[in-house]
Amino acid sequence: MKSTRLLLLIGFLQDELAIPSASIDLAVRHHPDTPNLLPMILWQYGLITLKQLDRIFDWLETA
Repeated sequence: MKSTRLLLLIGFLQDELAIPSASIDLAVRHHPDTPNLLPMILWQYGLITLKQLDRIFDWLETA
């Protein structure tokens, strides 16, 4: 089961950054045991930009 924080992060990724669900699912499938690495995995696979990664980190600091 996904944690509340992860669900909030996924909601932010979809609603604020318009990251496709397929991209998020891909990152979660590759590392299901480490959801805290989701932003870095998305960036590593080229699914988000560095600017988007920065916005995600800013959101994580305040969430």
